[in-house]
Amino acid sequence: MKSLWMLTAMFAVGSVLGVFYFMTLWQTVRRLSRSQNRMRLMLTGYVLRLTITLAAFYFIIQTGYWERLAAAMLGFVLMRVMITHYVAPKQPVEEIVK
Repeated sequence: MKSLWMLTAMFAVGSVLGVFYFMTLWQTVRRLSRSQNRMRLMLTGYVLRLTITLAAFYFIIQTGYWERLAAAMLGFVLMRVMITHYVAPKQPVEEIVK
């Protein structure tokens, strides 16, 4: 029972990391058109997202249980799917480009 709680907690941690990563990515993309220095914005956002996410996964993997990492990765990927569905354009791309 204790391991089930830990797997659930790791799934939640992965979900939070996924929300953080993909929502900050979306915010960065939205700000690109208004930014004076686009390269700095992209690099800063990328380094910040990657550093925090990789550090969190590194600490998870240091526990020595691959099941915890798998649960966290499942939560991360699930949030990617959900956020991609949430922020995807509701009309075909051809209509947006016109």
